[in-house]
Amino acid sequence: MTDKELFSTMKEKLFTAVIGDVLDVLGYRKQFLPQPIKPLVCGTKLAGRAMTVLEADYLEGKGHGPLTDKPFGLMFEALDDLKEDEIYIASGSSFEYALWGGLMSTRALHLKSAGAVLDGFVRDSDEIKHLGFPTFSRGTFAQDQGVRGKVLDYRVPISIEGVSVNSGDLIFADDEGVLIIPQEVESQAIQDALVKVATENDVADAIKGGMSTQDAFATFGVM
Repeated sequence: MTDKELFSTMKEKLFTAVIGDVLDVLGYRKQFLPQPIKPLVCGTKLAGRAMTVLEADYLEGKGHGPLTDKPFGLMFEALDDLKEDEIYIASGSSFEYALWGGLMSTRALHLKSAGAVLDGFVRDSDEIKHLGFPTFSRGTFAQDQGVRGKVLDYRVPISIEGVSVNSGDLIFADDEGVLIIPQEVESQAIQDALVKVATENDVADAIKGGMSTQDAFATFGVM
């Protein structure tokens, strides 16, 4: 299926728990981002391709690097490079300021980005909600990045508490977590997850009919 068909199928038929279970079986056992990263609006589902962004604390002042006198570093370049159905996913900084805001959401919407995932905070939350832009973060905090941090690079490998993220990786998120699905295993993971959902429905029907959980697990192999 095309990426658009894939994203639609995931949001309609799947949830993070079932794909996480499948990845465990396939040997990929550290794919969920930290639990505090949640949707700005409950009930949001997000599916798309990662566009990775590397952040860093960078206090205003004299320095010798090429980004010393460049406010926000390469943040504007990274934002403008977003492609349709990509997800801006940023990490690397402290939690002393916001990594995303309303104007960034406006630009991302124009570029048909699928959403944003921040290993940190967002600001302008009312504006983002009004725009309807899918955003996942550790919460809200109004303090600005401008004099405190910069984007150092983008479309490079990043790590979020031990979870590796590469540009192009499949991201799937809902109320229960943000899941990184590596490209090399995504087809198998989605196929197995769809089968597991169908099987779990059969298990639910069997239990409703009086089957014990022990017999259900022995019969279907899932629970």
